[in-house]
Amino acid sequence: MTDLDDWIQAVIATPSLTAIRDLAEARRVLLEDSLQGVAVVEPLGRSIVDVGSGGGAPGIPIAASLPGHEVTLLEANGRKCDFLRRWAPPNAHVVEGRAEEHAAEAYDVAVAKALAPPPVAAEWCLPLVREGGSVVLWVGPSAERERVARVAERIAGELAPAPDGFLAIRKIGPTPVGFPRRVGVARKRPLA
Repeated sequence: MTDLDDWIQAVIATPSLTAIRDLAEARRVLLEDSLQGVAVVEPLGRSIVDVGSGGGAPGIPIAASLPGHEVTLLEANGRKCDFLRRWAPPNAHVVEGRAEEHAAEAYDVAVAKALAPPPVAAEWCLPLVREGGSVVLWVGPSAERERVARVAERIAGELAPAPDGFLAIRKIGPTPVGFPRRVGVARKRPLA
């Protein structure tokens, strides 16, 4: 995993990608946490979008671990996109843009780590996956499961079983008319 070790060092050395400066902590928070999601994401499908990829967690470790999967690193910040292009494995490509403006219902799986509060992240991610697809969110122990469940229900989703540290949402129907909402609306006026 030399490439991922080099990536972690580059993330902590690059301003505005993370506040973490300690290599061991960065390895734990960015790399090891991302790799824990590989077992959750792998069986859900072969096309994956990492929404709000930032410095590349969890998308770069997932792409490196699943070379037979196609991974899109979706990021709105141009400087972060430049960083991602330098570090993306061959099976990953970078798209500059926001979730609300990106192609809808195109992926098997959408993933997000530290993107926004879970209800907002769910609203941004769910329209990106096809019917039958899934969203996987990295969450802390205080994740608002009931609020996420209400948001998912409004956007044709339902909570699915997931290990501790993750929320999984299964897409059970087409994205309703009116979603995704305009850029910024989900954060300003959350559904739940």
